[in-house]
Amino acid sequence: MKNYFLFPGQGAQYPGMGKDLWETSQKVKDVFTCAADSTGVDVEKLLFEGTEEDLKSTDNTQIAITVVSLSAAALLKERGYSCAGTAGFSLGEYSALTEADVLALKDVFPLVRTRGLLMEKTAKKLDTGSGAPGMAAVIGLGYEDIKKVIRDNNIDGVSLANYNSPVQIVLTGTADGLTAAEAPCKEAGAKRYIRLKVSAPFHSPLLKEAQEEFAKVLHECTFNNPKIPVYSNVTGNQVGKGDEARQNCIDQIVSTVMWVEEEKQILSDGCQGCLEVGPGSVLTGLWKAVGGDIKCRPAGTIEAIRNLE
Repeated sequence: MKNYFLFPGQGAQYPGMGKDLWETSQKVKDVFTCAADSTGVDVEKLLFEGTEEDLKSTDNTQIAITVVSLSAAALLKERGYSCAGTAGFSLGEYSALTEADVLALKDVFPLVRTRGLLMEKTAKKLDTGSGAPGMAAVIGLGYEDIKKVIRDNNIDGVSLANYNSPVQIVLTGTADGLTAAEAPCKEAGAKRYIRLKVSAPFHSPLLKEAQEEFAKVLHECTFNNPKIPVYSNVTGNQVGKGDEARQNCIDQIVSTVMWVEEEKQILSDGCQGCLEVGPGSVLTGLWKAVGGDIKCRPAGTIEAIRNLE
């Protein structure tokens, strides 16, 4: 079966995640060891003893989710599940690039930790008297609808972060901008406008400083050409070359995650089924809006992997 591996992004974390995988496989233990050796972070302690608050810190979150996602991928392959193509949501794109051999395992963990640190550092500078910048989920409006709302109402400091589904968009921006956008979105037909509990305005031009600093780090890292199809959040299309993947990682920090476009391209390329490889089941839920008869199934825990069998 032509399975595609989909890797989740920030927000999927929970205390204790990955312990069941770690207890099951030496290959998973090897992933944990690589992460610890390459970053100096006690990954086992962070994941198995860390609190919800510990895992919410962006520098911790990004390495934690990446470790669990790549551990689940290692266990799936150990049990005979091959990966025909791969994509990842936001942070998850780094796991996808590793699965496609664009990034080496030893390189991905320092990269995502640095990415998290730089985002956190930049976000702290953006806090004003009006409040910290952040994000808001808009339910019931389409991608073009929300772009029109922002444009027609001249709302500053807000942009589209995530194109999650045909009727679910996430906005990102300043506290004032997100407040200003709420009433016009509801007037345009949004069923819900939900402020998200996040530590930064992810995928926003507000993170330009983090983008510029991270670009220097990425240019020091090797990006190989993909060995299997891998898709870009920035374009929604397959990545052709390693240098293209590097530029997409730079652009991704301030660009919209075009997840719906990625899903459509994956379907067009002959996907026969998807596995959500990592904590949670958010991507499984989002897939239902576009996947039709092609299913996405969670595969981030031992129980979920056994259910596949």
